[in-house]
Amino acid sequence: MSTLSLMDLAFFIAESDASPKHVAGLQICKKPPGAKANFVKAIYEEYLTFTDVAPPFNRVINFTLTAMPSWRTVDAVDLADHVFFHKLPADKTGKKNGRAALYELISSIHAPPLARDRPLWEVHVIDGLGGDLGAGRFALYQKMHHAYADGVTMSRWGAESYQTSAGDLDLSPVWTKDHTRSGIKRKKGNQELAMSLWAQVTANSKRVFGVSRLVAMLALEGVKLTKNAISLPFMAPRHTPLTGMASPGRQLATAAVSMQRITALGKKTRSTVNHIALTCLDGAIHRYLKDEGITLLKPVTIQMPVNLRKEGEKAAGNKIGIILVDLSAPTDDPYVRLRNIGYSLRNVRQMIDSVAPEAIETYTILTGIFGQIAEMLKLSNTLAPMGNTTVSNVPGPKEHLYVKGARIEEMHPVSTLPPTHLLNITLFSYAGTLNFGLIASDALPNLQRLGGYVDEAFDELEKCVEQIGG
Repeated sequence: MSTLSLMDLAFFIAESDASPKHVAGLQICKKPPGAKANFVKAIYEEYLTFTDVAPPFNRVINFTLTAMPSWRTVDAVDLADHVFFHKLPADKTGKKNGRAALYELISSIHAPPLARDRPLWEVHVIDGLGGDLGAGRFALYQKMHHAYADGVTMSRWGAESYQTSAGDLDLSPVWTKDHTRSGIKRKKGNQELAMSLWAQVTANSKRVFGVSRLVAMLALEGVKLTKNAISLPFMAPRHTPLTGMASPGRQLATAAVSMQRITALGKKTRSTVNHIALTCLDGAIHRYLKDEGITLLKPVTIQMPVNLRKEGEKAAGNKIGIILVDLSAPTDDPYVRLRNIGYSLRNVRQMIDSVAPEAIETYTILTGIFGQIAEMLKLSNTLAPMGNTTVSNVPGPKEHLYVKGARIEEMHPVSTLPPTHLLNITLFSYAGTLNFGLIASDALPNLQRLGGYVDEAFDELEKCVEQIGG
């Protein structure tokens, strides 16, 4: 059995019926020319033949009263419990099989927690799409528990399960490949064991020193001797519809911007993709809140996951940290907003680079505990929130991928809700498009409107930069 890391365990501790801790990916595909009527159903049926399930997809969580929870490998996995087929009804108007209908179905599938008595993943094959999605479309939805891996790792696993050309008709489902470190067979001698032990010792010392450094940074920020080094926890604007006690239902919205347009804008303003994306989100959130009768006097504060893996590291499990970042002070000028956010992110990046990853991980766990306690005691509606929302950025494949000759036209992230948050936003780049995946509690009003405001905020920023000459 494999013992869970503290970060992996945290996802189980934080999980509830109203706040399950799984993440997912939605792929919208176009059938290849000449595809038969049963093309999508045939993919589902072929999936069911891949009964050789590799780690971690053959593991269940094992809780005991005497030891740290661990992963236990099951003898067999019944794919009927994990692979499902859906077909939306034919509808010339598209109301029952268009994008809105698909998102409603995905929201209903995404809402319930994964059953802990079996491996924590599902794959759904969805046929019959039409309307504004276009004829001949179908979708794939892959859902797995966050304790299996972080978002960057899951994205890589998903990409590896598809083909890079339409001519490659082989299927390679994500559950058939061993994604764990144990899948790489190598002997560990005494020298390697000694090095492993030393690594643990030095990691603990780095953790203590790094946490001390972070505490000092927060103290300086608290007495206003520094600015934008890192945002203080539980200081985000309160009483907005973005935070509170999560309800069991979910809703999904998306937005998309061409990477070509983002790159061109980045060159004119000397900004990164992340700067521009967060500028659009900041503007969209402020406009959305004004619609709901709320005008903020302070910046929106986001929880931003950061990847703590070393370059080339590909082990399973989670290795992320979550830091708090203030976006722009309220302004109606998109260019000023972009500059403010760029300044904030550069300072935060310098802070992250100056602290050991182990310290960021410890800080994430400690602050997460306070948020979880607030949620468990049902105080999320009254206490100050950790932040206003979570925004993560996951890089995806740069070129189109294929499944059984069908081109995957869109890839959308579908994430989880952290404690006290009713909205989570994930940025995901795929084949020349930056996708914004918005997942929210069904208590959040007008989520689709917020998604539309992201597109409008980018248009406004683009026009503003053109007017001032970049």
